[in-house]
Amino acid sequence: MKNSHTSRTSDEKVKYLKLLSRDFPNRDSASTKIINLQAILNLPKGTEHFLSDVHGEDESFFHVLKNGSGVIKTKIERTFKGELTSSGMRELATLVYYPEETLEYRLKNEDSDEFYEINLLRLIRLTKVVTVKYTRMKIRKALPKEFAYIIEELLYEYGQADNRYYNEIIRTIIELDRAGAFIVALAEVIQRFAVAHLHIIGDIYDRGHGAHIIMDRLESYHSLDIQWGNHDILWMAAASGSLASIASAIRISLRYGCLATLEEGYGISLRPLSIFAYEYYSGDPCPKFMPKSNPPNHTFTEKERDEISKMQKAIAMIQFKLEAQIVLRNPQWGMQNRTILDKVNLEKGVVEIDGIEYELNDTNMKTLSKSEPFQLNSDEEDVMRQLKKSFMKSEKLQRHTRMLYNRGAVYACYNNNLLYHGCIPMDEKGEFLPIQLDENSYSGKELLDKCDFYSRKGFFSEDSKKREFGQDVMWFLWAGKDSPLFGKEKMTTFESYFIDDKSTSVEPKNWYYKFRDEEESCIKILSEFGLSGNARIVNGHVPVKVKKGESPIKAGGKLIVIDGGFSRAYQGVTGIAGYTLIYNSEGMALVSHGSFISTEDSIKNGTDIAVSTEVIENHKERILVKQSDVGKKLSEEIQDLRELLFMYREGIIKEK
Repeated sequence: MKNSHTSRTSDEKVKYLKLLSRDFPNRDSASTKIINLQAILNLPKGTEHFLSDVHGEDESFFHVLKNGSGVIKTKIERTFKGELTSSGMRELATLVYYPEETLEYRLKNEDSDEFYEINLLRLIRLTKVVTVKYTRMKIRKALPKEFAYIIEELLYEYGQADNRYYNEIIRTIIELDRAGAFIVALAEVIQRFAVAHLHIIGDIYDRGHGAHIIMDRLESYHSLDIQWGNHDILWMAAASGSLASIASAIRISLRYGCLATLEEGYGISLRPLSIFAYEYYSGDPCPKFMPKSNPPNHTFTEKERDEISKMQKAIAMIQFKLEAQIVLRNPQWGMQNRTILDKVNLEKGVVEIDGIEYELNDTNMKTLSKSEPFQLNSDEEDVMRQLKKSFMKSEKLQRHTRMLYNRGAVYACYNNNLLYHGCIPMDEKGEFLPIQLDENSYSGKELLDKCDFYSRKGFFSEDSKKREFGQDVMWFLWAGKDSPLFGKEKMTTFESYFIDDKSTSVEPKNWYYKFRDEEESCIKILSEFGLSGNARIVNGHVPVKVKKGESPIKAGGKLIVIDGGFSRAYQGVTGIAGYTLIYNSEGMALVSHGSFISTEDSIKNGTDIAVSTEVIENHKERILVKQSDVGKKLSEEIQDLRELLFMYREGIIKEK
């Protein structure tokens, strides 16, 4: 025994334990902490929720968070079965999801004291059910300070033989006119504990109108990780100052008519671009550049549509030039065939793509120089200078981007699941595809690690060359050939605008999307990341065509695709409105969502997102915290505290 402890009493270990002793200054405090942590290890693991490709759909996203992807409604049904009608359960669920709005709406026509008493009792019961697998300490930390003591008293007094004390608390809350605020607090506690940890498997940005609102919510989310999607990395690169990425982010916003994130969310003015666009395209109707959708509760006027189309065309031409410059700076990526503008012949009205000439549907490219096709003219340079300044000076955009770096990465391994947005690039034989990112080639896990490394350099490095290359890599992740976030051979933006032949707009997927259906390939990928046994891959990016019979569960359950069409733009393809993968102590299930009408409709009519659940795995015995990644960290902490106890007992470290 002495020998084993002697091995631990190195100078470095003693130094660490002395630091630990500041938090646990004596044997009593260290022992108490060990007892608490040991108890936590034997609780059921918390519920993880996995979501992907939310694409700025803030209302739908918030509703899914509020209803715990249907978990809260299930808890209500189990708790109040035989007591409440289905409509009563819906009303209680709506009160949990939208407490403030529901109180305002319901109390117009109901006796407030009776409403408060009934619903306070119900919410306390529901809170006990939702928090049952958490320690008192963890619950206490999550409670709002104003009501923490009272909520704790109610939770642990409820159901006792003598309820006089309990009932008096309820009556006093109502008498002091605090019932409304108390209901809001309880609803937030229920929402908080319905989801122990949230995984976002990429693509928060683009297409929808509220990416900035979603990011505001995620900033304060209690437990979260994010795997970057290609649309996220585009905005991260734009926030870093990459001109090509700034141009792309603006073009997509204009294409989908979702300007709120740019203008209202991040305070980025498009006026310089508007002035420039009208100067160069005043007589051009720009039919291919009309916005694809309208903002919520607003239909673009003809004047607005005209302005958006001109701006979109102007920024698209700038984008193509800037992207060509990146391609030429990085010949190792083998994308020279994607410069395109040097293959345009305006006199003949054609463009050469991969050795074949195609007719252009639009030859009004006033900013294109025959001699210098990739060079911005002085007006374009001025526009981009102003736009870059706006992106770099946007306090909220910079803050959100830092959060994506701090709480995100290219991939994550969490509780024996491998999470990534796009793909692990493969060749036609199912081997990991080597990609020459810099002067060297990388594949598999090493490729993703290197992409993560350079993405951070692109935002944080103070060395201008390293920062520029990092930003170029981020652009590559957005649209590069076989990039792990994009996963396709090419992004055919130019073709979709300027060539009517639809065959040119096809974007062939990487071989990964064939091999991910095979269990052997998925096991190979998991092994590459050090995972085995019942490990699974959780993947986003490519919408599952449910209405065509495609299953999200692939390779015998080793891979689950959770892009079910959260974005309204994809719901026609998927036939549903998104997935949530739920992994709790009892097993794993995939929840598919129906379309969300509106927050207002939920409050007035008690409507909820329709869900259907497919069980992927049921465990014979509940998974405990000690079997999770959190448990491993807690076990290490317990071991350190045991060593500190030994130091105290031996007198090596003095107690206080």
